[in-house]
Amino acid sequence: MRLTVAQALVRFLSVQYSERDGVQQRLIPGCFGIFGHGNVAGVGQALLEQPDAMPYYLARNEQGMVHAAVGYARMRNRLQTLACSSSIGPGATNMVTGAALASINRLPVLLLPADQFATRAASPLLQELEDPRSLDVSVNDVFRPVARFFDRINRPEQLLSSALAAMRVLTDPVETGAVVLALPQDVQAEAFDWPEDFFERRVWRVRRSRPDAESLAEAAELIRGAHRPLIVAGGGTIYAEATDALAALAEASGIGVAETQAGKGSLPYDHPQALGAIGSTGTTAANAAAREADVILGVGTRYSDFTTASRTIFQHPDVRFVNLNVAPLDAVKQAGLALVADARLGLEALTEALAGTSFHTPPNGWDAVVERAYTLGHTPLPAQSEIIGVVNRVSEPRDVVVCAAGSMPGDLHKLWRTRDPKGYHVEYGFSCMGYEIAGALGVKMAAPEREVFAMVGDGSFLMMAQEIVTAVQEGIKLNIVLVQNHGFASIGALSDEVGSQRFGTRYRYRGTDDVLPVDLGANAAALGARVLYAHGVDEFEAALREARASDVTTVVHVETDPLVPAPTSEAWWDVPVSEVAALASTRDARAVYDRHKATQRTFLKTPETVRTP
Repeated sequence: MRLTVAQALVRFLSVQYSERDGVQQRLIPGCFGIFGHGNVAGVGQALLEQPDAMPYYLARNEQGMVHAAVGYARMRNRLQTLACSSSIGPGATNMVTGAALASINRLPVLLLPADQFATRAASPLLQELEDPRSLDVSVNDVFRPVARFFDRINRPEQLLSSALAAMRVLTDPVETGAVVLALPQDVQAEAFDWPEDFFERRVWRVRRSRPDAESLAEAAELIRGAHRPLIVAGGGTIYAEATDALAALAEASGIGVAETQAGKGSLPYDHPQALGAIGSTGTTAANAAAREADVILGVGTRYSDFTTASRTIFQHPDVRFVNLNVAPLDAVKQAGLALVADARLGLEALTEALAGTSFHTPPNGWDAVVERAYTLGHTPLPAQSEIIGVVNRVSEPRDVVVCAAGSMPGDLHKLWRTRDPKGYHVEYGFSCMGYEIAGALGVKMAAPEREVFAMVGDGSFLMMAQEIVTAVQEGIKLNIVLVQNHGFASIGALSDEVGSQRFGTRYRYRGTDDVLPVDLGANAAALGARVLYAHGVDEFEAALREARASDVTTVVHVETDPLVPAPTSEAWWDVPVSEVAALASTRDARAVYDRHKATQRTFLKTPETVRTP
């Protein structure tokens, strides 16, 4: 079959399927794109010619369309994603941030940046990087450190092997992340006689691996010998659809469950074994259990510094780790006993192996703390925790809250009452400002039957709000909560903690304390959204209920007081403070830092069985 490279790629992608537990679905059911001279005549022409094979969505920002694809992939538990096509130059490099976010969060996305001419017929080209060390270097090489797979298709026949390799990585839960196929603009339009087999329907099975018997026996022995075990549920628990298996193990054994950011929702917030969020943005209940735990069963977690409170939260002198993870990289962290397996099968095997073993979940009084934070009655402006409380109250169990950066992810981790495994969607691996609206777009595309609430601060809104236009264009309804606090609330609070007096974090006229006359609601309206302004908690709740009942993308704008903190987690996060400073506030902060630093641990002991009672 004679087709161009771009035409062949579109046709190939249209017949790729993922399968898990006998359920098949299109691996890449659509493509975002922004066209420039590098892809309009190649990928653009191929998408125009094959609309049934690959639906096309016009995006407004290249980084934003990658975020949307990531949001889609996370909502679909990594079994589906979207492709993203850009031109060469700034269009391509705009996607690098999105690629980093995808790879850090272990979420699949296919990026198709255009590239310089493979023939070098007209070099130097518009937007070509001329590197004196090599004529083979282009701006797309910046993808290499942040991509899980990168290839440049310099000849048509190279696509045959490269496309298959790309699909393998996208569907591998261990290796997945950003996959980049750089497409020189002349090669995109070059014709080739393709073998028919290349376009046959292909199913990529996402297999569930079982734990090996020896490791399972060692893990069960270690847990049985514990005095105070604790389960830490990470994102892998949800991606593997292992939440029911987790609940069964927790209920049978009585072991309490703490949740990471990505793992929040692994248990309903009111489950008897649920201790809530763990770590720097955790609950006091989960963190108290973590400090006393002598065996940690980590399920699908990569143990980020927020989860471990920068390695200060696990303080038992004999603490050991059992790490149930599909990725060997994560399974050996904290010098843990590696139980390399699918989360669902591993939890089911552990439940059977631990039959008859019983522990006591420590009491959890955190929900009373949440209720107080939700109902502070702070005036004249509400606290951010009160706004979160309203969104939690207005949303239904299967609705989805989306957030990414600033102070809200930490507050949501502590305070959000999650009722559904897919009801909480906070990107905190890369904590990328600007993800919220674009990510929410992808979430809604993946789950059109759910209401989606994007919670975004003014700082993050200013970074990237353009995908409101895409949502309006496609008739995709979003509920956007725009929290205006006239600055960077999260970093402002952190600046205070490290003795830097909120320097450079407030939106003010130079030399004054007067806020800027910025109307972000008007900006959202100019992008096509319906906008409702709310003053105070009661008006906000009424406006949000109106937004939820609407069938169009609606922004609810509300001002909050950034100086009202959420309840403390009683945990630390390692942000080094200057050892030498003229400011007394910085010197005082350094003294606090040194006290916390002294509690930081390095876990090197072998995972031998701890002493039995």
